[in-house]
Amino acid sequence: MTFGVDQGECFALLGVNGAGKSTTFKSLTRDIVPTSGQISIGGHDVQAEFNDARKFIGYCPQENAVFPLLTVEEHMALYARIKGVPENRRVIIIEDVLQQLTLTDERSKLASELSGGNQRKLSVAIAILGSPPVVLLDEPSAGMDPEARRFMWSMIERIS
Repeated sequence: MTFGVDQGECFALLGVNGAGKSTTFKSLTRDIVPTSGQISIGGHDVQAEFNDARKFIGYCPQENAVFPLLTVEEHMALYARIKGVPENRRVIIIEDVLQQLTLTDERSKLASELSGGNQRKLSVAIAILGSPPVVLLDEPSAGMDPEARRFMWSMIERIS
């Protein structure tokens, strides 16, 4: 497989179950090591220079990457630190992402108390936190009702 994505482009992987879409995402994020080939993100080889390449990536995996005993706000604070969001800007940036994904009213809830759709929103919020140049979303609207799904796709269009 060979592809390149330009800045501002929204690129989708489409295919039947088992076609390798999630495996491709896992290769791009070094969750798995590909058997051959080369992956470059932001000019950095993902296998050899992952610490540099990962700074360009926001990732929402197919399964929600949330901790059941952390609140929405605690998730955002944790991932803001991991992503190196400057401490003096964290509150503003977190608030902006919570508003974008309509999670402000859920901020004090444990992730385990969120609906499936809001858990997906939280996973997407984590991915876009800090405005990484490359955002990888694996099935971002899975399990959402039609209205929430339309909201998610509108939000993806805005950020791209």
